[in-house]
Amino acid sequence: MKIFITGGTGNIGQYVTKALLAAGHSLVLLTRTPDRIPAYKALDNLTVVKGNILDLDIMDKALQGCDAVVHIALGWGNTPVEMLDHDTRVTAFLADAAERAGVKNFIYTSSTAAMGPLRNGMDETALLMPGDLYGATKASTEMYLLGFNQYYGGQGVYAEKVKMRRNVIRPGYTFSNPAYEGGATQSDVRFKKIAMAILKNEDVSFSRYDGTQFLSSGQIAELYVKLVESDRNKETFLALGKKFVSWVDIANMALELVPASTSKVIDSSEGVRKEISYYNASKMERVFGLSFEGDEELRSHVAWNVERARAELNGEAVYNAYHVW
Repeated sequence: MKIFITGGTGNIGQYVTKALLAAGHSLVLLTRTPDRIPAYKALDNLTVVKGNILDLDIMDKALQGCDAVVHIALGWGNTPVEMLDHDTRVTAFLADAAERAGVKNFIYTSSTAAMGPLRNGMDETALLMPGDLYGATKASTEMYLLGFNQYYGGQGVYAEKVKMRRNVIRPGYTFSNPAYEGGATQSDVRFKKIAMAILKNEDVSFSRYDGTQFLSSGQIAELYVKLVESDRNKETFLALGKKFVSWVDIANMALELVPASTSKVIDSSEGVRKEISYYNASKMERVFGLSFEGDEELRSHVAWNVERARAELNGEAVYNAYHVW
């Protein structure tokens, strides 16, 4: 299968790229920075196209002849109109261009933010109640994509039906060591700050209730491969780990890696009792047999951050792995 992919150098996209190539597919990858991951130049079945997701003509041309579109790139803006323009409008254009080009399958990367604040047990059927512009944009883009069932031939007059399958993946907190040299990690710097503090013998403080169901980018990539190869249509999949892990747990992982540190990990919630809320991400297990806890991947990521922090404190050059819009 020939697949057009956006965001293929980012936190999630680099692993999706790697997994799709390993599954035998050929890729056309759109990126603003073709030189960011030098290894891409030597990979078979990978064509890199320089462009931004706002370059609509470039995307339209690049996806011609493709069987599927995997849209991962984040569109960002600081105002309601910018958010709408950079994500919803881009995705609506891309879906229309893909349908007209005969693409058979379209996957959009949304976010749990589309559902708003976590209500215990919420799954793909939860009411969308976004709490900020980012979540609202993701929710509106989902609606545009899933409602794209036919064209109009005039006001209130239905025309051609859409043949392309359209599905949505809603990641939660997804983290990664770079899959290739020059690849990205998540934009959140808490892992780095914890590593720095432990190496500098500084105490760190978190609430034991501050955490989430972490999922590695390598794990979520398995869901993208399963979905792009399936005949599912108009479905949404939450993508999170099964296990709740707190930032206290993560700080203790870092402390175990630096036994000489005199840092203390302080649980600021000492004496507080409350229930931990969970997303119900069991659909990807029911449909595709995918279920992840992620302890090993988290420890690897903590270790990667500790080594980078140690190198930085020693005055060594450390490349910027925090790719942003």
